Amino acid sequence: MVKKIALGADHGGFLLKEKIIDALRKARYRVEDVGTYSPESCDYPQFGFAAAKKVSDGKADRAIVICKTGIGMAVIANKLPGVRAGACNSRDEALSARKHNDTNVLVLAATKISRGKAVDITRAWLRTGALKGRHARRVRQIAELEEKVFRKRR
Repeated sequence: MVKKIALGADHGGFLLKEKIIDALRKARYRVEDVGTYSPESCDYPQFGFAAAKKVSDGKADRAIVICKTGIGMAVIANKLPGVRAGACNSRDEALSARKHNDTNVLVLAATKISRGKAVDITRAWLRTGALKGRHARRVRQIAELEEKVFRKRR
């Protein structure tokens, strides 16, 4: 069960982040907003990293990161151990990202989807569990490969 969600966005995703936070709080999720806190120009890596790190460190169950295209946020989020971030521009992509890849970070593109669609995608993603069988086996393989890479760097 998802209890705590970290959210981060750059200036391009700020307004969408605020809309999603409002919807999540109304649905009684615990939300941690790691910034940005205004639409003033800023650099996305610090906010994507901060939100994804909450998941990586076990301080949040899931995270949502938002920028204009979703590309930069997906890149930075997937740098952290244990994070499986997926960019989703539709409800079907969100369902697949959870069922097939057990994503724990949702990446949204503020210029590709409306606020209403973003809330729908978020709801679907949060309510969907991961599948078992071959998909669970593949996610385990990802974790094993990740562990090998991080072990070599220590």
